[in-house]
Amino acid sequence: MKHELWKDIGGEEYGELTFCLAGLHGDAARKLLSPQAKLIWTVDADSHHEAMTAYYKFMGWGEYTADQVWDMQPYPKQWSEQ
Repeated sequence: MKHELWKDIGGEEYGELTFCLAGLHGDAARKLLSPQAKLIWTVDADSHHEAMTAYYKFMGWGEYTADQVWDMQPYPKQWSEQ
């Protein structure tokens, strides 16, 4: 599934980042963005863990780790059909 990274200055001194799913599953997050928000990066991933690993690498934050079982599970197939 495609994920999007948005930078939203929204009138603030420092930019805010929003990392969310593309399409319908990210609509609620994108509705919170200001009209000045810019899409700065996209990545395809089959699980939350895969997406966050790529995001951490892109941001230069080191290794992403998580101890939640759901984090490694693939997204439901029906999500990609919407």
